[in-house]
Amino acid sequence: MGLDIRWPIGLMFTLIGVLLTIFGAVKKSASTSLDININLIWGIVLLIFGILMLWGAIRGRKNPPSV
Repeated sequence: MGLDIRWPIGLMFTLIGVLLTIFGAVKKSASTSLDININLIWGIVLLIFGILMLWGAIRGRKNPPSV
């Protein structure tokens, strides 16, 4: 099978992570709790997760499993 679920998951989380990181960086007072910018932190977390998924999809394509 040529379908790898890591591609759409990685793209979705990377896109949402980029948008949330930019929003958190621009709107510093948008949502803070105890002076912690929640949007910025979660944007970075989602961005890292999305990049890891894309990296796994790229790496999995290079070494297809043998049946």
